[in-house]
Amino acid sequence: MERNDEILRELARLYPDAKPALHFRSPYELLVAVVLSAQCTDERVNKVTEVLFEKYDTPERMLTLSQEELERYIFSCGFYHNKAKHILSASRDIITRYGGEVPDSLEELRTLAGVGRKTANVVYAVAFGGDAIAVDTHVFRVSNRLGLAEGNTPEKVEEGLMKAIPKSEWSKAHHYLIWHGRKVCHSQRPACKECTLKCLCKNAPSE
Repeated sequence: MERNDEILRELARLYPDAKPALHFRSPYELLVAVVLSAQCTDERVNKVTEVLFEKYDTPERMLTLSQEELERYIFSCGFYHNKAKHILSASRDIITRYGGEVPDSLEELRTLAGVGRKTANVVYAVAFGGDAIAVDTHVFRVSNRLGLAEGNTPEKVEEGLMKAIPKSEWSKAHHYLIWHGRKVCHSQRPACKECTLKCLCKNAPSE
């Protein structure tokens, strides 16, 4: 565990202000943004939601759109047909089952149509301050490379991270790993020579 602690300390030093890159003003806006972010950059999502949320920033307002109309707004995010379907279904669930408010528990979040484990974990941790680790492509890659948590599925990596990191640090560590993946540990050409974690990394190339 001492090695894991060293990794976390260094990540905290590198990214003291790590926070979500998605722009949002409410749990509902965050939920929609996270759904849109699947296989899409946060930068692109922010451009789309800047326009979308001008008029459609609540589940009630979102449901005034038809699926085809919503698809036109979110087309550039990719997979727009399924994403539009999921956003509208989740919005309906929020209104009919939760009085128009995004639920604040993991269990209830996961019952929303189109909301998977990763999306629920992000909303729970970021919007409601809950203890959860969402495993996206950055977290999956960096965790495996560092040896912080190894697994061939996001679920396995999430389980490993929950054991390797104190519960109170789960949400912060999630952001640390994302930012390290963006800034240093890139998918194609990781900047290993510049990485201050290379002495602790299980997959760092030998000098």
